Amino acid sequence: MFWSQGPSSRELAIQALSSVERGYDLLGPKFDHTPFRTPETILGATADALRPLGPFERGLDVCCGTGAGMRVLGPLCHGQVTGVDFSTGMLAQARRAHPYADWVRADVRALPFVEAFDLAVSFGALGHFLPAERLALFDGIYRSLRPGGLFAMPIAAPAPIISGWYWALLGFDVAMRVRNIVWRPPFVMYYRTHPLHAIRNDLTTAGFTVTTLPLTALGRREDDSPRCLLVLARRPSTS
Repeated sequence: MFWSQGPSSRELAIQALSSVERGYDLLGPKFDHTPFRTPETILGATADALRPLGPFERGLDVCCGTGAGMRVLGPLCHGQVTGVDFSTGMLAQARRAHPYADWVRADVRALPFVEAFDLAVSFGALGHFLPAERLALFDGIYRSLRPGGLFAMPIAAPAPIISGWYWALLGFDVAMRVRNIVWRPPFVMYYRTHPLHAIRNDLTTAGFTVTTLPLTALGRREDDSPRCLLVLARRPSTS
């Protein structure tokens, strides 16, 4: 699963026993050589789906990590693009890879922006937030967008119970819960705490109008449903 330039088993173990922030600081220099980085196929499908919904001026990547989301924001936004994350190690890599962007270190549960962006995106970050924290995240994104602004986030369809992925993800979440009971500081990373209906409800509570688009380029399941949806949350325009 890992490239030769990626982290060793020892490095991953140290990260897993750290806090989320410290763990990603340690992983930052090698993160792009792990399977945790957002695949190019997802970035490309997201950009293709968003392109007809533009034009966009300023863009924000929430929980930007090493900056993979700039491959979406860069081509779509005519103005400045910004990434925000709380890991200095990940932001250092993002700055090297995308020097044209602005990079802000902040806790995304308290985003420091007000009506500054037309488009916000986030990739693979929701597992780092407990369900009770998710509304604060969405409230901050809402405040960060200009009236009429759009927040987009791809989400995979849940694995069927008969698949190996279902049991692998369930096992991972159980292992993380046990780890967080017996070890401090906690490392919050779960795959099964953010189903689509819960995301939709929290986005609606935050004030967004929520729709979804199938990312058909990423394939379909055996029942012909899409493997991945793009959640689109629009901040209403003011009159």
